[in-house]
Amino acid sequence: MPTTHWLMKAEPDSRIVKGKDVKFSVDDFESVKTTPWEGVRNAEARNLMKEMKVGDKVLFYHSNCKNPGIAAFAEVSKEAYPDYTAWDASHPYYDPKTDKENPKWYMVDATFVRRATHFVPLSLLRTIAAADEPPEGVSYIGDDGVKAIKGMALVSRGRLSVQRVEEDAWKVIEKLAEHGGWEEESKPTGKGKVSTARSRGKGKGKGRPVERSERANKDTEDADDGQQEEAAADATTDDLTVDETKSSGRKKATGSASRGHKRKAIDAVEEIGLRRSTRARK
Repeated sequence: MPTTHWLMKAEPDSRIVKGKDVKFSVDDFESVKTTPWEGVRNAEARNLMKEMKVGDKVLFYHSNCKNPGIAAFAEVSKEAYPDYTAWDASHPYYDPKTDKENPKWYMVDATFVRRATHFVPLSLLRTIAAADEPPEGVSYIGDDGVKAIKGMALVSRGRLSVQRVEEDAWKVIEKLAEHGGWEEESKPTGKGKVSTARSRGKGKGKGRPVERSERANKDTEDADDGQQEEAAADATTDDLTVDETKSSGRKKATGSASRGHKRKAIDAVEEIGLRRSTRARK
């Protein structure tokens, strides 16, 4: 039976749910080597995992962070079995509608294979997908490579945490991860801290800065809500700091304007907070 290829997402940054950190970065994956892929609470993603076979190849993807992208390669080491965390009331992804006798959710075991030599950011893949020809820095993927990336579910419907990857797209990702060709100011880390990529070269459709999405969609794990929230929070903090250091006379003169700025910044944080995903792998 031919090998099937997949992409599976996890959060590289700490986030506490029910008192537990749902973080699972490439560093964590490399450390544990093999892990059950628990916590998936989306029917389509669950069904895809139930199709997986031992030996299938997996792209390990950093999600719900400032710099989402492909951080490592893995493989399926155990086929789907009931996700026992679903009936554990203390678990972050407890589901009261399922139990041992009637399991609703399933998981597979995945085994770490190797890190990507070059972290492949979503921003780069989106730039390639939007181009008519490969950007000069990654011209080695050719026109067929561009076509393969355009067809990836990751760039066409990125929200799903488990995705099928066609073999031609898998081969292009392997080339990108091995050869690079775009500027990286820092190496990928367990916190997903990778610089915004910029392909090398100039000309139409080439060397354009990679642009990260500014969408804020409660169901997507690749939006830059975290960055937007930090910016809004910084704005609020700046206003408060300035107000605290002003003299009392200066406060009276500028109090109304400062309160207006703070209110806008706080509203921005609250609005973004409502839109953010509360899921690690769903």
